Amino acid sequence: MGYVTRIVIIGGGPGGYEAALVAAQLGAEVTVVDRDGLGGASVLTDCVPSKTLIATAEVMTTFDSSYEELGIIVADDTPPLERSARVVGVDLGKVNRRVKRLALAQSHDIAASVTRAGATVLRGHGRLTGPQTAEGTRTVRVEGPDGVVQELTADAVLVATGARPRELEDALPDGERILTWTQVYDLDELPEELIVVGSGVTGAEFAGAYQALGSTVTLVSSRDRVLPGEDPDAAAVLEDVFRRRGMNVMARSRAQSVKRVGDRVEVALADGRVITGTHCLMAVGAIPNSSGMGLEESGVKLTGSGHIWTDKVSRTSAPGVYAAGDVTGVFALASVAAMQGRIAMYHFLGDAVGPLNLKTVSSNVFTDPEIATVGYTQADVDSKRIEANVVKLPLLRNPRAKMQGIRDGFVKLFCRPGTGIVVGGVVVAPKASELIHPISIAVDNSLTVEQIANAFTVYPSLSGSIAEVARQLYNRKTADGS
Repeated sequence: MGYVTRIVIIGGGPGGYEAALVAAQLGAEVTVVDRDGLGGASVLTDCVPSKTLIATAEVMTTFDSSYEELGIIVADDTPPLERSARVVGVDLGKVNRRVKRLALAQSHDIAASVTRAGATVLRGHGRLTGPQTAEGTRTVRVEGPDGVVQELTADAVLVATGARPRELEDALPDGERILTWTQVYDLDELPEELIVVGSGVTGAEFAGAYQALGSTVTLVSSRDRVLPGEDPDAAAVLEDVFRRRGMNVMARSRAQSVKRVGDRVEVALADGRVITGTHCLMAVGAIPNSSGMGLEESGVKLTGSGHIWTDKVSRTSAPGVYAAGDVTGVFALASVAAMQGRIAMYHFLGDAVGPLNLKTVSSNVFTDPEIATVGYTQADVDSKRIEANVVKLPLLRNPRAKMQGIRDGFVKLFCRPGTGIVVGGVVVAPKASELIHPISIAVDNSLTVEQIANAFTVYPSLSGSIAEVARQLYNRKTADGS
């Protein structure tokens, strides 16, 4: 029997299970050590559950915001128009039971795929035991849920242990009234008055979702606007939509503490104000799961934030140890984690591989409207990191948007002034996560605005706005004589 490369993967999230599939297909002997279930937080407590919840919220918002304009009559026992009442409601307990059911089903599907590919899955907590041996191997110590310990010998180890919600000392969650985003799926009743602390992607997504489901929502932001890391035009559209729908957005308001008072919560702000509600959701970032794993003792360099340092092919500072996903702090996206995991295995096992290129990563904020981005950003252009022409086209001009009653959103493209090569884009629209794909293809393949403009689009369609923006950029390029 010939030599078989032994791979041990610690963590079964997107970075881990995608790496396992690649390594098994390339003929390695693969063991995945996972504590909570394959799919990791992305499938069990984060991405899949939150987007399932948001799917219900999306239906609610679409109906509430457009049924009258579209001529839909609600003729049951709906209260008269002079009374403020919702046309439809939601059973949050039923929604959350569906969320958990779908998350578990997805986790089981992933486990079946991994084992079908030939990998072994071990339930337990894995950690490195020290430096590389003289033979070039590593040892991973695995403690199972029953306390039984076993040691695995590996030619390479991939650490893909993810991250967990950051908790503040003066705002510790209790799982009932003060919650992290992993705990909201245990609620049986809709929060009457929800305070969301944190206006990043997670905070904005949950604030918008619970508002759509019927909660009175207050969003506490320490920054000047919601989504401070996103395109400023896109963030402005979303904040305007939030306020128009009745959300209380508190900008430049830093939460100092959160405490439970009976069946209510009190959030104390740094300026002395106190706001109250029935529930509080803390969305103040994440902490990498890198402690207690023997990383530094094994030569793995950690950053000041506790993330694992990696290069563009997912190598850590320790020979034979790779890392992928949120534990690296590169991009907190399942797609990036999966790519990091695949790249790690391609690299170690000698297959053709290109380094991770973050300028081709597409991402999406699952609010209503959604915000999708790819490539270089408005901040890159404004700071002169790249020279680019920019055109933004409101969706109000799009015929399909008019038909569907869509009022908010736009398409924005960035292209190089000389060549017209597309280097980035932003879409703010319903299902922007789907509409960004042609722009992602353009960025990844260095297509020009002329090529996008000349491609056929369906009429009428929202994607027609992408071609129209490309035409405007091409016309500008032609007029400039470049």
